Amino acid sequence: MIIEKEISLKPLNTFGIHVVAKKFATIESEQDLVQALNTNSSNLLVLGGGSNMLLTKDVDALVLHINIKGIEVVSVSENNVRVRVAAGENWHEFVSWCLEKNYGGVENLSLIPGNVGTAPIQNIGAYGVELKDTFVSCEAINIQTQELRTFTKEACDFGYRNSIFKEKLKGQYIITSVIFELSSLHHTIKTNYGAIESELKNNGIESPTIQDVSKAVISIRNSKLPNPKVLGNSGSFFKNPVITYSKFELLKSQFPEIPHYKVSQTTVKIPAGWLIETTGFKGKRFGNYGVHNKQALVLVNYGNASGKDILELSKKIQEAILIIFDIVLESEVNIL
Repeated sequence: MIIEKEISLKPLNTFGIHVVAKKFATIESEQDLVQALNTNSSNLLVLGGGSNMLLTKDVDALVLHINIKGIEVVSVSENNVRVRVAAGENWHEFVSWCLEKNYGGVENLSLIPGNVGTAPIQNIGAYGVELKDTFVSCEAINIQTQELRTFTKEACDFGYRNSIFKEKLKGQYIITSVIFELSSLHHTIKTNYGAIESELKNNGIESPTIQDVSKAVISIRNSKLPNPKVLGNSGSFFKNPVITYSKFELLKSQFPEIPHYKVSQTTVKIPAGWLIETTGFKGKRFGNYGVHNKQALVLVNYGNASGKDILELSKKIQEAILIIFDIVLESEVNIL
């Protein structure tokens, strides 16, 4: 493990923002991680795939790039298999590995950017599926004590784009591996969210496999979301807000076309993309940054934008939605 100095993080964050790390180390094993934490455990930035963050300034800290690799089957039963995945594995590459093995459960999460180790932190989700649906446990190292701890699903306290690692234990642990339980024989196919069913129908598929679902999801995402390697972005910048039914009924009287999804007996979820589009921000460009023209949830860096530029744009969007809809729009990305 080597600590480097004055390293640009531009190639390591999907927004493509140029900021400089005062100190930087690539972590390729738990031993590397322990060694790094013994060197410095008080001023850190943990970096995985760099897909869920907006860097707004140079990092006056030791940046740990978690690059631990490895996928292994740890147990097999009649219809399920448990797989341990190291934190540095790319999420979509892990999904592709599952599909090659005909392991089901994560196909709806195809093409989500980022690494496996950061996925539980925000309980990634898409098209009716969340990480917690296949999550069994994860191992994480305590930053202060360097002790390895196992967190069960219950201990992680998963919520909508949330977990204990974003709340009570924020900044206290670094995830090193995750165990998933996947189906190996009788798969549960989930196609009733978003445009999956229509995409399958357009392709003449009536009895889809998990591979078919993955291809449909990839096609939908590619039609809406820009490739971070081509156009800097962090996927969905905002969470879909959850509001009360009474507030929804009031909004519906003003905006009859407002879409919604039932969350509970008393709450509904409103698509943040619709709110942003309705306020007129979709497709707007402000020099080197703006809102994507195909998906209003995505803020983009057209070339040389700063993190502060994109942060200011996000605040303008939040202010407009608060004024027009009286809804507080929360950021999904971590702002640093």
